[in-house]
Order: sequence, then C-alpha cells, then structure tokens
Amino acid sequence: MPKSNLPSERSSSRDVDAFLDKAARVPALSQVKGRLIFAIDATMSRQPTWDQAAAIQTEMFGVADGIGGLGVQLVYFRGFGEFRTSEWTTSPAALAKRMQGVSCMSGMTQVNRVLNHAVAEARRTKIGALVYIGDCFEENGDVAAKEAAQLALLGVPAFMFHEGHDSNTEAVFREIARLTHGVYARFDAGSARQLRELLTAAAVYATGGHLALKDYGKRVGGEVLRLSQRMDKT
Repeated sequence: MPKSNLPSERSSSRDVDAFLDKAARVPALSQVKGRLIFAIDATMSRQPTWDQAAAIQTEMFGVADGIGGLGVQLVYFRGFGEFRTSEWTTSPAALAKRMQGVSCMSGMTQVNRVLNHAVAEARRTKIGALVYIGDCFEENGDVAAKEAAQLALLGVPAFMFHEGHDSNTEAVFREIARLTHGVYARFDAGSARQLRELLTAAAVYATGGHLALKDYGKRVGGEVLRLSQRMDKT
C-alpha cells in the first residue's frame, strides 16, 4: 500500500487522546450521587416534545455535575404495547444518541407500566426521582394510585410534567404526584425554555434533594423556583 494512503500517526494519536480525555470526563455510574428515571410518552402526538427533550436533556447532567453527578435511565412506550428501557448512563451524549434514534408511533398510553417499572428499579437501587412527560392518560386510575403508593414507600417522588389541558389526565397526574410526595406541573407545547427549567429542577432534586432544589430555585427563579415552592407543600 502506498505510504500516502496510510493514516497519519500524529492524527491517530490526537484522536485517541481526545477520546480518552472525553471518556475521563464521564463519571462511572458508581461515582454519581443521583439517579433519575426519565420517562416519556412516545406515541404519535409526542414527536415535537420528544425532539425538544432530546435536545434539552444535556442540561440535566450539567446542572447535576456540581452537586454530585447524575445517572439517567430512559424509559418510553409507543405503538402497540412497545415498552423500552435503556441502560443507566452518566453521559448526555449517549442518552441523546439513544433518543435521536427513536421516532414516535401511534398507540395507547402505558403510564401504569412506567410506574411499575420505577417501583422495580427502586427496589434494586436508590432512585432520586421519576420524571414523566406526557399529554394523556388512557388507563385505570386505581392501578396508577396503587403503583404510586408503592413508589412513595420506596421514597421516590414523581415529577409529573403534563403537556396540554386534558382534565382527566391532570387529575390522575396530580394524584400520582400527591401520593409520591412529588409535584405536578403543566407546560405548553413548544415551550422549550419551560421544559428545560422543569427538567433541570428534577435533576437537581434527584441529585441533591429538597434543600439543593430550594437553593437552586432561589438562584435561578422561574419554573424552578415555582416547582421548589410546590415541593415545600408536599
């Protein structure tokens, strides 16, 4: 093979160094303080919000870094009974890659299955918070309440982020939040800033608890402050 076609040793060395440097900045799961289950409804109506969440999720890791670091597990459902969970990750790039490979598909909600999964995970390891983003609830509300009560016993608050104004969905989401000592918050479709603030607030809580969220809310204001004030009342 001609010498000119061989890769540059200097270039290869720089690439390896860059890779190792990047890997060194991603903490191991055992090194982070908080764990957060990040669950999203990925049925057909959800694509715009899914894309927003994929772009915003990096900030959850960033805001948690100064408190002790964050591990995140992605959970989503779509189509006819499809329900997926990812590995736990401390890398925003890895989570973004996973989310970018998912397209939303029409189907029924599986909120109760999300809650059941969160209960199972919390029995295996300490979970700081469950975040759920959705616009609809099409299931048995009594089952949701039962699963939420189990989460409460395991010390996992649910941050129920509701897109839209459906009154039945709001009632169920509020009850899940109440039973788990979490919080319900509504956000508007297309409001990236509002969703960003809600997600970073949940990340701070999952990592540092109520006092960390209260301090962060006082510093940044906005939805974070309002959410921390609601947590004061739970």
